[in-house]
Amino acid sequence: MTRYASILETIGRTPLVRLARLAPPDVNVHVKVEAFNPMGSVKDRMALAVIEAAERSGVLRPGQTVIEATSGNTGIGLAMVCARKGYPLVVTMAESFSLERRRLLRFLGARVVLTPASEKGSGMLAKAIELAEAHGYFLCRQFENEANAEVHSRTTAREILDDFQGEPIHAWVTGFGTGGTLRGVSRVLKAADPRIRIVVAEPDNAPLLGSGEAQPAGASHPRFRPHLMQGWSPDFISPLTQQAVAAGMVDEIVPVAGEEALRLARELARKEGIFVGISAGATLAAALEVARRAPAGSHIVCMLPDTGERYQSTPLFEGIGDEMNEEELALSRSTPGCRFDVPAPRPAAAMSRAVEPADTGRDAEAERRLEEYLAQAPVVMFALAWCEFCWAARKLFARLGVDYLSVDLDSPDYQADDMGVRLRPVLARRTGAPTIPQIFIAGEPLGGCGELFDAWRDGSLGRRLAACGVAYDAEAIIDTELLLPAWLHPRSTTA
Repeated sequence: MTRYASILETIGRTPLVRLARLAPPDVNVHVKVEAFNPMGSVKDRMALAVIEAAERSGVLRPGQTVIEATSGNTGIGLAMVCARKGYPLVVTMAESFSLERRRLLRFLGARVVLTPASEKGSGMLAKAIELAEAHGYFLCRQFENEANAEVHSRTTAREILDDFQGEPIHAWVTGFGTGGTLRGVSRVLKAADPRIRIVVAEPDNAPLLGSGEAQPAGASHPRFRPHLMQGWSPDFISPLTQQAVAAGMVDEIVPVAGEEALRLARELARKEGIFVGISAGATLAAALEVARRAPAGSHIVCMLPDTGERYQSTPLFEGIGDEMNEEELALSRSTPGCRFDVPAPRPAAAMSRAVEPADTGRDAEAERRLEEYLAQAPVVMFALAWCEFCWAARKLFARLGVDYLSVDLDSPDYQADDMGVRLRPVLARRTGAPTIPQIFIAGEPLGGCGELFDAWRDGSLGRRLAACGVAYDAEAIIDTELLLPAWLHPRSTTA
C-alpha cells in the first residue's frame, strides 16, 4: 500500500484487464478501466491537468471561480480538484444528462447551471463562456485546451505502452468527446509504433466524423442527432478532435448503435464483472468489431471511460427493478422465515416488556430528563440517527422551515448512564407507543412520522405550530409520500 498526500495523487495508473468471456477466443481484448480513478472516470486526468496548467501559467488566480461546460464526468473531476485546491466551481450542463451527475456535482460543492436540452452541447458551452465573461471566472475550455491532450500523452498512453512492455498492439479503440484522450494517446502510440491502428467509435445516428463533412464554424454539426452515449460526440467536432484527424492519427471510424452500447455495458457487468457506463459499452462494441477482423493472437486495447453508477436514471438501468421479481419471490417463499407475504412470528411478551419493563419501577431520572427536553423548545423530536422514519420527519420540518430540538437517543450524548435506552420506556408510557420517532409540540405528544404527515395533510400541524408561536411555511405544497423511504411504498406479495 502507498500513502498519498492528496487524493489528487491517486489519479491515473488505472488497470488494463483482459476480457475472458466477451472477446473472441483467439484475440486478446484488454480494457483500460478508467473507473479506477478517484471520481470514477477518465476525466479526472484532464481535470487535474487543466487546473495545474492554469496555475503554472498564472491565468488562474488563487480563489478564482472555475467554470466549465460538461456532460458530467469532466465536471465531477473538476469538482474533486477544485475542492482539494480551494477553488469555487460552476458547471453548465444540458438538462438531458443524468440526474446522478447533477447530484454528485452538488455533493462535491459545485454549482450546476442547467441549459435547455434543445440547445445541445453547444448551448451549455455558450452559457459557460457567457458566465465566465460576465463574472470573471476561469473557463477551462476542455474542448481546445492542449493540457487536456498533454496529460493523456504523458500518462494514459505511457501506461498502455508500459503494460505491454514491447509486445505489439494491433489497435487502440476509443470514443471522442473533447478529443483530449484521442489526440493525446494516439500521437504517442503512433510515435512508438506506426502500425498500431487508431480506431474511433461514434454513434451510428450521429456520424460527425464518419460523414466526412466539415464542422461549421460556430454551429452544430449538420449530422448530429441526439444519442444515448453521454460524454461522447457532442453536437460539434472539438478542435482537439479535428487536430487528431488532420494529423492523420485516425485509421478507422466504427459506428455504434445505442442499443448495442446498452447491451454490452450490461454484458460487461454480468459476464466480466466490470461495471461501466453507456459510452464504455459503445467503445467495447467497436473494439469487438475490430477483434472479429483481427489476426489471431492480436492485442486490442479498449478505453472504458467511466463507472456505471452515474447512469441509474438512464435507459441503461431500464428493467432493473427495486422490488422482487417472480423468481426472487419464489426463492423467498422456499423457506419460512423473513417473508413479506406472511406475518412475522410475535416474540412472546416482547412488546409488553418494551413498554413497561417488569419489576423495574419508574425511572425518576429519565422522567426528569424528558421534562427538561420538552421545556427547551416548542417542537421536540425524540429520534434515532439511523432511522429512516426520523429522516422522513426531518425532511418535512426542513421543507417547512420549522426549528426543532432533536433528541437522538442513539447518539454518544445519550450513552452516558445509558440514558438513551432509559428514556425509551418513559416515552412509551407518555405516548402509549414504543416506536421512534416521537414528536411533541408545546409539551404534548403528536405521535410518530405517520401522525406528523397526517397532521400536515389535515391542517392540524399548522394550527398547533401557530398556537405556540413556531414559524413555518404555510404556503408549502409537499407530497409527504415522497419523503418516505422508497422501500415503504405499498408492497404486494407478487412484486
